[in-house]
Amino acid sequence: MLGSARGLRTITELGDARFATIGKLIEEWQPEALVVGVPRHPDGQPHEMTQRALKFVGQLRGRFKLPVLEVDERYTSAEAQSQGARDLDAASAALILEQYFRETS
Repeated sequence: MLGSARGLRTITELGDARFATIGKLIEEWQPEALVVGVPRHPDGQPHEMTQRALKFVGQLRGRFKLPVLEVDERYTSAEAQSQGARDLDAASAALILEQYFRETS
C-alpha cells in the first residue's frame, strides 16, 4: 500500500441506484473496508451533515457487510479547491483516504 489515493468519480445516483453503483465498485475493487468522511464544524461539533454522513455509514455497513471507517473530513473540500481540483467531491474523497492512511500507518 502506497498511502496515496486518487478519486475515481463522484457518484451522482440517488437511492437504490447509488447503492447499486457502490456495489459494482466494491465488486470491482474488492476492498477490505470502506472509508467515509464525516463532516463537522471547525470546533469538532456535529451538524446536520454529520448526521447524514453517519446514517450513510450505517447504510453501507448494513448493505455490504464490510467495516466502514469514519474519518474527520473538516477542510478537505477547501484543500481540494486550493489544489485546483475539477471534481471537488472526488478530490476530497482522495484526501480523506490519504488522511486515513496517515492516521493508521
